[in-house]
Amino acid sequence: MLQSPASGKKVLWQEMLRHELLAALEQRPVVIVPVGSVEQHGPHCPQDVDISIPYHLAITAADAIDEFPVIVAPPVTYGFTHYNMGEVGTITLALETFINVLCDVSRSLWANGFERIILLNGHGGNEQPTWSAAVKLAEEDVWPLALTYWHMADDELAAWSEADEGSIGHGGEWETSLQLHLRPRLVDMDRAVKDEWRLKFSPEIGRFAHFPERRREMAHGVMGDPQVASGEKGARLFGVLSDRLIALCREYHDIE
Repeated sequence: MLQSPASGKKVLWQEMLRHELLAALEQRPVVIVPVGSVEQHGPHCPQDVDISIPYHLAITAADAIDEFPVIVAPPVTYGFTHYNMGEVGTITLALETFINVLCDVSRSLWANGFERIILLNGHGGNEQPTWSAAVKLAEEDVWPLALTYWHMADDELAAWSEADEGSIGHGGEWETSLQLHLRPRLVDMDRAVKDEWRLKFSPEIGRFAHFPERRREMAHGVMGDPQVASGEKGARLFGVLSDRLIALCREYHDIE
């Protein structure tokens, strides 16, 4: 997964030479830290869905902006996904470990002088912990921007969904579509299935009462309907997400 843009532009933090990072510091750079997870995504998708999408978005934004540096930090690949541990392939960090990793990475970037930091998250279980890390860092006067990528397109997801009612799901309509756009060779649509919820509460109560545990709710670990996914839908959504991330980087560069 770790590769430079097709254009050959150097955007990866770990590939940069000392003088290149020092030069970038003079230009109000933005650093994007892709944050994700390694976990099952049903019978048809690979284990790294949740890190691959923010990573590709970050690379696309960094490649598109030439007027100032956008640098892609090494991804935080492992996330907080204890509720998927009942499914083969899942690797999780403890909650405290995950938050501490995000804080240490952000502190390191800040200490190097890079103050425009985006923690670009791609995993639902990371959303609140990533925000918590940002709050913890703000108490130290370190200010990363915590962002979960699909919230950049909430309206489009709601309007364009055929089956998943605007939800990003888990190996469902939209994550599968994005994978079919980005990495179709890794998706086996012949194995795609739609799971039924194993609800613990009635539908009326279940709207507001949730456990943080999901591993026994789905027979195959799928939330949503991947059978309506397509590469075309993934390309359409990825285009909107990319445009919004690029716009964010430009505004972030301009503000004090």
